[in-house]
Amino acid sequence: MDIKNEILWRIYLVLLIIIISAIAIFVKTAKIQIAEGDYWKAKADSLYLEYRPVNAARGNIFASNGSLLATSLPTFEIRMDLKTEFLTNEIFNENVDTLAKSLANLKDSPFTPGGYKDLLNEARKNGERYLLIKKDVTYPELKKIAQFPLFELGRFKGGFIEIRKQVRKRPFGQLARRTIGYVNSEGKMVGLEGAFNDVLAGEQGKQLMQKVSGGKWIPVEDITAIEPKSGQDIKTTIDPNIQDIAENALKRGLTYHNARHGSAIIMEVSTGKIKAIANLGKTKAGDYKEIYNYAIGESTEPGSTFKTAAMLALLEDGYIDVNDTIDLQMGRMSFSEEEMVDASYHALEKTSIQKAFEISSNVGIAQLVVDNYQMRKRSARFIKRLKDFNLHQPTGIEISGEGAPFIKEFDSKSWSGISLPWISIGYESKLTPLQMLTFYNAIANKGRLMKPYLVSDVEEFGVGTQHFRPTVVKRTIASERAIEKMTKLLIGVVERGTAKSIHTHAYKIAGKTGTTILNYKANLPKGYRKYQASFVGFFPADKPKYSCIVVVNTPRENGFYGGSVSAPIFREIADKCFAMDVDMHQAINKDKPKAMIAQHLPKVKKGAQKDIETSLAYLKLPFENDSELDWAVVSNAKDTLQITGRKMNSNIIPDIRGMGLKDALHILGNLGLNIKVSGFGQVATQSILPGTKAKGQTIKLTLN
Repeated sequence: MDIKNEILWRIYLVLLIIIISAIAIFVKTAKIQIAEGDYWKAKADSLYLEYRPVNAARGNIFASNGSLLATSLPTFEIRMDLKTEFLTNEIFNENVDTLAKSLANLKDSPFTPGGYKDLLNEARKNGERYLLIKKDVTYPELKKIAQFPLFELGRFKGGFIEIRKQVRKRPFGQLARRTIGYVNSEGKMVGLEGAFNDVLAGEQGKQLMQKVSGGKWIPVEDITAIEPKSGQDIKTTIDPNIQDIAENALKRGLTYHNARHGSAIIMEVSTGKIKAIANLGKTKAGDYKEIYNYAIGESTEPGSTFKTAAMLALLEDGYIDVNDTIDLQMGRMSFSEEEMVDASYHALEKTSIQKAFEISSNVGIAQLVVDNYQMRKRSARFIKRLKDFNLHQPTGIEISGEGAPFIKEFDSKSWSGISLPWISIGYESKLTPLQMLTFYNAIANKGRLMKPYLVSDVEEFGVGTQHFRPTVVKRTIASERAIEKMTKLLIGVVERGTAKSIHTHAYKIAGKTGTTILNYKANLPKGYRKYQASFVGFFPADKPKYSCIVVVNTPRENGFYGGSVSAPIFREIADKCFAMDVDMHQAINKDKPKAMIAQHLPKVKKGAQKDIETSLAYLKLPFENDSELDWAVVSNAKDTLQITGRKMNSNIIPDIRGMGLKDALHILGNLGLNIKVSGFGQVATQSILPGTKAKGQTIKLTLN
């Protein structure tokens, strides 16, 4: 029994110790959780310290003339630490009323003074370490808020926290929005912002930060902080004036034709610099905005603008001459049992190759290509020529997203009996607007193929650190002879062909229209087809400065052909670029004056002899005069002007037609006539016949 009692006693003792220990642990836990909870939370917060990255100010993007296209502006977020160690209840209660009143007086303040006081008291009670006071604060507002009661005491005593941020702004708004691009919070990079992100982003700094409740990080004052290094600037080739011209012209055209979307690019011929690139798509709201970079990313079958490549291949191989004759078969012809039809009826049979190209005859161009390249080796030669023009290669433009070009290989499985004729008129191939423009730009540049580019310089504090020069991709894509003949054909398209509606005498335009049936494979009736209208060319054609392409996708109203949809947009852009650039204007005294001959001498009015002599002498016009009478008439005599005196009778009404009003009034007034005048200029008609005796009648003069 004694052994049993001893064992029980030991068990009870151990049990008692366990119970006492459990009670002690419970009491200690309760003390930590309740009585010392705030202390240990603060202690835990102090353990969460680490250096975190701080983004640098992003570099600027400039236009070619120095205008800002994109820049970073500093903005601030104001927060408050209501649990900071040195913010005592006495200090808080003494300043909370005036702080609440000051905050309520801020612009766009969401609370009244009473509302702010309740917010601050509640946050103080809950131990809020990172209370949001105001977002998107400008620097002048920051300086003002920093002087508010309590905040003026600083970070540790007043709980004032300022978070510096950078906001990306575009001074020109939507201008070239898609080309300028963006880098979003998810890391998606678009346009120049994305392509040059490494340059623009700068170098991140480091800031000691403390992790508080809720997983939030607040900055801690620390002398070891590493300041971020601002990003460098980039200078683009974009001219904001030309960009504005292109976007407005494109928008007007898209609106008029109720099109789905469109693009326009203007390139400097000699360098490949892109001066403007506009992309507009129709939104659900019905307006047009830059929602996608169609000019660079959209690869489609180009249609008749591709006929220039087919013609240049024929000219380069010496198979044709522009004055050769071709039978257009009345605009209808079959290739491998597939019928090809010209876009519009022309009723032509035999005509010149130049005429066939000017009217954009599908049958004519396809027939030329098939006749000269149908043999196996020659078909491969035709594709090689297209590759010689670099049409199978992307341009390598700096920004991402360029659509891949497609030129069908002769030995591919998809090659068929209709491939050759259909490729020649712009089908079974794919190109982006920029890739097509680069080809035409080479023709304007006498065969030299330039790489298109958007950025000319990288700068740091206004000093260039990197310069990008024009890049020659190929010294020549074809012979000088072929390029000259091709240019002549392109000028003819505008002067006499499918784009004659945009012909102007002010300067020469060379270019080609294009109309693509986007859903031609569906073999739908004409009313259900979707079209793409385009025009690409260069100006002034005799001394090209700019090349330009305009592509309009799915025009639904007021026409669908390239000549009626895209060409007028091109003309508006070209007109305004020409008017803006004095260097493209020809000086009026450029050519040496030709010897004056009789039929080119000016017509001089009748009038007072002395006035006529004075005028002709001032203008340095040759004249002869053998009369001393007061009045005279002037006639052309070979290479000089002959002044002949004219005697006025004192009571006979003379022939005053051709005189100025001043002389006519003087003569008729001296005869005592009443005079009524209409119009302006010289006297064209008189109501009383010459030779009539003057008797104080009323004479009516019509001036013209």
